[in-house]
Amino acid sequence: MMSCTPKKKPEAPDAEKKPKELVNHDHKRVDNYYWMRLSDEQKNADTPDEQTQEVLDYLNAENDYTATMLGHTEKLQEELFEEMKGRIKENDETVPYLDNGYYYFSRYLEGKEYPLYYRKKGTLAAEEELLLDVNKIAEGKDYCSVTGLSISPDNNILAYGTDFVSRRRYTIRFMDLNTGEMLSDVIENTTGRVTWAADSKTCFYTGKNFETLRAEKIMRHNLGTESEDDVQVYFEEDEEFTCNIGKTKSEKYLVIFSSQTLTTEARILEADNPDGDFRVFVPREVKHEYSIDHINDKFFIRTNSDDAVNFKLMVTPENDYDRDNWEVFIPHRDDVLLQGYTLFNDYLVASERINALNNIRVFNLNTGEDHYVDFDEEVYSSRISVNEVPASDVLRYTYTSLTTPRSVFDYNMKSREKELLKETEVLGDFSKDNYQAERLWATADDGTEIPVSLVYRKGFERNGKSPMLLYAYGSYGYSRDPSFNSSVLSLLDRGFTYAIAHIRGGSEMGRQWYEDGKLLNKMNTFTDFNDCAEFLIEENYTNPDKLFAMGGSAGGLLMGAVVNLQPELYKGVVAAVPFVDVVTTMLDPSIPLTTFEWDEWGDPREEEYYHYMLSYSPYDQVKKHNYPNILVTTGFWDSQVQYWEPAKWVAKLRDMKTDDNMLLLKTNMKAGHGGASGRFERLRTTALEYAFMLDLAGE
Repeated sequence: MMSCTPKKKPEAPDAEKKPKELVNHDHKRVDNYYWMRLSDEQKNADTPDEQTQEVLDYLNAENDYTATMLGHTEKLQEELFEEMKGRIKENDETVPYLDNGYYYFSRYLEGKEYPLYYRKKGTLAAEEELLLDVNKIAEGKDYCSVTGLSISPDNNILAYGTDFVSRRRYTIRFMDLNTGEMLSDVIENTTGRVTWAADSKTCFYTGKNFETLRAEKIMRHNLGTESEDDVQVYFEEDEEFTCNIGKTKSEKYLVIFSSQTLTTEARILEADNPDGDFRVFVPREVKHEYSIDHINDKFFIRTNSDDAVNFKLMVTPENDYDRDNWEVFIPHRDDVLLQGYTLFNDYLVASERINALNNIRVFNLNTGEDHYVDFDEEVYSSRISVNEVPASDVLRYTYTSLTTPRSVFDYNMKSREKELLKETEVLGDFSKDNYQAERLWATADDGTEIPVSLVYRKGFERNGKSPMLLYAYGSYGYSRDPSFNSSVLSLLDRGFTYAIAHIRGGSEMGRQWYEDGKLLNKMNTFTDFNDCAEFLIEENYTNPDKLFAMGGSAGGLLMGAVVNLQPELYKGVVAAVPFVDVVTTMLDPSIPLTTFEWDEWGDPREEEYYHYMLSYSPYDQVKKHNYPNILVTTGFWDSQVQYWEPAKWVAKLRDMKTDDNMLLLKTNMKAGHGGASGRFERLRTTALEYAFMLDLAGE
């Protein structure tokens, strides 16, 4: 009989400790891995210096270790990738929408990673005109993002932004649509989008601070001139604010918005007077957030003034928009969050969040009557879509649920008839009838009821034996709505339940839900998630040896916090591009996103916030105890959560954890925060994450 010697477990990378003392408010921290931080200059250098090479060696060693540890799942990863890719209709196109005499749509072609953009003049029967083939732009590029496609009012010029690094510094380019030739105008270091003046010769764009990436200035550009000659029409002096520019629905006004977490300010200028001076609509006041739009000689203002926590909608004449003239159009309600609105000549359509669900409400501006669009499912998400023709009686909206693929509807606001234009096709043997969605309510330790949305394949038995993936975000007031994801089917069809915890820090239950999960209330976000996990275990949906948690970016912060607090609840955790070094990052104004997020997390230069943030910062709170299996992903070029945060976190976890569970770091060396840019290539990361969980679950 042959004896079989077990393979030796590979050695995990051992990052060198180089203690750096950090002192704030007479409190000392020692960061052993601060050396992993590189500047953009170092990353872009043709020849890496000693520190850069050391960082690259470490990241590559971690990638090699991850590949080795998950090597036995390579076949499963490939199976998952092909399965998820196989559900996507490769030859597909969007529903056309009408704008300024043209129908616009995009198309994907078989085997192509990127879209092609088209238009048709006047009618859908007209000959199609190719505007842009992103596949050609992406040729030879490791990464390609194209954004901000914008057509001049005379329909002759296309402007768009490109980013080939994934740092979100976009270069704006212009194309003559009559000849297909590129103009000589090139504008670098922008957000990627222009707003056209009425003359089709002048446009405005937002310039970025090259180091911090803050959108800090509005520039005016005249076609045919050098970008060096562009005129700065506005600079945002307050480093906690960013700015952008757009145009009202009536297209009469250009609008500059300055904003940060608690405060906004708008400036307006007639679009037919691009050389004029912008004027302030309402001066900024701390904790006053507002947005404006215009139609029929009136301004509509969504505002939280006068303690309207969930916002209200006001209306005022355009010739005298002083706040004394504002009149209530939609009053404030304690149980309804006014999320936004879109304007037509005869209608106003509001997006309202009620009991953790999106609702669409239609107002007839002539009769004053209003009604809600009906939706059938218990758990769903609806959104107002592209509606560029103010004279229309038809509202375009999208609908999806955990079991229904994204669907596009036209809704006649006069007859109240709806028409399904397209439901995203899911290839293979998919049928929505095979799956069941539920809305549950978990009780937090303080008695707050937390909504939980979940979906499973029919035949699921609530006996506590099934694996589950619990997902959440819980920051910035962003609501993680229950929507369809064809990739998740690969888990559901293998026995998983997929659940979303709508924890505080989002806005699912109104603006107060956000307020109760930020700043000095941030700990609620983390305890809510663990309370939801405990609830799902108690209700026999799963058990701690089958429960997996996942979150990305600020949701990655969530993952880091919950495993420090209650690691025993989870078999495995996937933390994608996680924001885990909270205090050090928020103390450094040179890092992108820091300054205008002090009102989200707190400003640790103030002692109260410093100690509170320190109490949950995942990197600072790593303990000598057992952790679940953890897979961490990041991007070397990430502009939102710098790669060194997850890299340092993994190094510290590996040094301090007392278990033998897997701890893996996967760095995409060619991408940033959003991962790979192609529609198929990004599925490779999903396949890796799912294989990690399926392998641990024994499915």
